[in-house]
Amino acid sequence: MTEEIKKYESTIKKKHSVAWTPKYEEEFRTDLNRIVFIPIVIMTFEKLGWDLVYQGENSAEAKRKRDLWQWGQKITVTFDYGKVKVKSVSLGNEFWDIGRNSKRVKLFINAFQQTEKEFDKEALTQLEQQTEKANNWDDYEIPESLPKPKKRRESKLWIPIVGGLLTALLLGYVVALLSVKVIYIIGLFEVGIAFTIGFALKFLIKTSNYTNYDILKYTLIGMVVLVYVSNQYFQYQIILSENNYEPIGFFEFFKLRLKAGLKIKSINTGWIGLIISWIFQLGFTYAIGMLRLASNLTSYQLERVPMEVVDFAFYHFVKNKTENQVRSELSKLGWTEEQDQNEVFESIGALQVATELNRME
Repeated sequence: MTEEIKKYESTIKKKHSVAWTPKYEEEFRTDLNRIVFIPIVIMTFEKLGWDLVYQGENSAEAKRKRDLWQWGQKITVTFDYGKVKVKSVSLGNEFWDIGRNSKRVKLFINAFQQTEKEFDKEALTQLEQQTEKANNWDDYEIPESLPKPKKRRESKLWIPIVGGLLTALLLGYVVALLSVKVIYIIGLFEVGIAFTIGFALKFLIKTSNYTNYDILKYTLIGMVVLVYVSNQYFQYQIILSENNYEPIGFFEFFKLRLKAGLKIKSINTGWIGLIISWIFQLGFTYAIGMLRLASNLTSYQLERVPMEVVDFAFYHFVKNKTENQVRSELSKLGWTEEQDQNEVFESIGALQVATELNRME
């Protein structure tokens, strides 16, 4: 960030926002065309020290890094026929932005307008030509050879299914043991369970070479449900084995749990509170688990194919070739097996998923 920008930043009058997700936006106009607009936006992000997370034909997004005192913000800049909208949204869980979002928006607008002034008509023409070449991959040099495919492993669905089953039962037992003998902390345990499931699925995906997202998603759902159902059953077994109670069936135990309800400090929320807590457990664990699954699956899909091969295939798609034509080009350079080619296409899709994950607020 230049001294001039820092000086302007100190003069900004902030507008505070209080909301579930605080945000602030402003609009201004520019004479730039769409092609050169995005590169100048990216240059502005770089000047401000913000991390670019997305760029499209008409918009770009950046995140300001979090620090000790704040979660940071995501800044979105959108171009619509000369009208520019700049929006800053708070990240994390803050409800009062203390004026930070308005400060980021005004700072960006000032820095953008300064950057825009650095380009005369000739420089803008040159930037437009460079941008079009970059967008069309005109400078890409088609390689004479590509890295050979890794030793192909058959995808094995049974590994994530069996591994997921065993992991869920083990987690259910551990949670039951902690709940009975120590204490159950709502929120903390759900996060721990979700991360453990995510770690287990990461290992199982690599071991099985299985990457069907839909099936893995259903596997995750099954694991989450099984953890909490088995948790209740293991609690039932532990309580009966450690206390001199008259033997009862699991369903009778379940009825007694509902009758006892959920007690928070001195307040008994009854069976309704208990049911709500179970729904929260399932939903919260699933939400975090899904993020971990998407992240781990994306990482694996990217790491198993060399980036040179991904770039090669993507280049041909940019040049409007069909899938069969891209397969043909891959075959010419040694990627002849259909599964290997499919993994290349999955890697291209994984790049898009990685971008979307990075854009999340």
